[in-house]
Amino acid sequence: MFCELGGKGCGQKDIMKKLETSRRIIILFLSFLSIAVQVAGFTLVWYRFYKPVLKNDYGVQFWIKGDILLISVYAVLLILFSRMYGSNRIGYLKAWEVFLSGMFTTFFANVIIYAVLALMAAKLITNKYILILTGAALLWHLIWTGISQGIYAMLFPPRDLLLVTGERPHEGILQKFATRPDKYNICKTMCISEGVEKICEEIEKRYDGMVIWDLPMKDRNFLMKYCYGRSIRMYLMPKIPDVLMKGTEEMHIFDTPMYLIREYALSVEQRAAKRLIDIVCSLILIVVLSPFMLLTAILIKLTDRGPVLYKQVRCTIGGKEFKILKFRSMRVDAEKDGVARLASKDDDRITPIGKFIRAVRIDEIPQLFNILKGDMSFIGPRPERPEIIRQYEEDMPEFAFRMKVKAGLAGYAQVYGKYNTTPYDKLKLDLTYIENYSVWLDLKLMLLTLKTLLKPESTEGVEQGHVTAEK
Repeated sequence: MFCELGGKGCGQKDIMKKLETSRRIIILFLSFLSIAVQVAGFTLVWYRFYKPVLKNDYGVQFWIKGDILLISVYAVLLILFSRMYGSNRIGYLKAWEVFLSGMFTTFFANVIIYAVLALMAAKLITNKYILILTGAALLWHLIWTGISQGIYAMLFPPRDLLLVTGERPHEGILQKFATRPDKYNICKTMCISEGVEKICEEIEKRYDGMVIWDLPMKDRNFLMKYCYGRSIRMYLMPKIPDVLMKGTEEMHIFDTPMYLIREYALSVEQRAAKRLIDIVCSLILIVVLSPFMLLTAILIKLTDRGPVLYKQVRCTIGGKEFKILKFRSMRVDAEKDGVARLASKDDDRITPIGKFIRAVRIDEIPQLFNILKGDMSFIGPRPERPEIIRQYEEDMPEFAFRMKVKAGLAGYAQVYGKYNTTPYDKLKLDLTYIENYSVWLDLKLMLLTLKTLLKPESTEGVEQGHVTAEK
């Protein structure tokens, strides 16, 4: 027996709905357990150590309401950073990413709560207890991540999916899904040329969802409405117009919905706030990181006696050209043939010290001076060479859209993509940032960039033959 909308039986739909509900309940419970144990740990450290220290050594008296307030502040910090870094996204992120997210969540929550305690004492207080708490929390995260991921994998196997493609090659998207066998299982691939009727018949058989990849608009719209009407899960890879639609402003001037796509990227207030953040943060970081910059410069000079800094013409907002600064990580004659290219896997052009500074991103530090000068921002699309931009625009005219804002030291594409993500996918990620810009998004991406620095695929080289300007 089928539901009124047709398609899968009502019984099967009810089972899928209950399964999804169970999934959410289990994830919420595991997330609550993670936060609760950490809050309990802080409560113990507070009552056993810091409260007596503040009372006996600094004369700070706390009553029960103050205790509750301080513990609640710590819980809120954990929840906020957990949401930002995704430390509770069991089944969505890989196990090591969940642990890494939990590590950053714990670190920032503990640093802030220690600062609060120091402010109450009006001076720095002993930090050994907060360090013990941090170490215990990291151990707990390790145990919790392993158990949670194990429970999730046991209860919720990978989804069986039907991939529907256009006429263009689809091997790339298959490779992407293959990196997450714990979450997705592409059971079958069908081309739209086989006809939407045949595809609709196939999706009704045994699949948990449909992946829509690079289809003509007419066919894509039909399949989207078909799946939506029958409560079939869809995974859609957006095109450029789809990304632009995400940044629209909903308007209700007439008796029909209307969306506004503005002709400019950032408002005056947003640009002013962004510039203020750039100036303040770049000045602070230049002072703090100056010893590391000096040491790096000495090591590079001692390696091959070549120049310490690497200068190259790149493009920023409106196509304006500027010279980007980086610590040199390759041989002086790395591009003696005049061809710009990404660093490939095991690239022999990279110097020994260059391998290290690239891995930990020290080579990017001199760009703080580009930010202070105003050529770049902390967050924005990574700058490309003018000749590479022209090359990309021959096949992808929309590539110029990413220069509606200043180029950035880091960006949306660096946080959610990889070093070797295709230019078209990077463009979509950059446009997602531009169309959804806010000061909060900038601050969020700054913090997420710290996590990205520890992800191995973020610095993964490209295969031979991939030509671009980012080195």
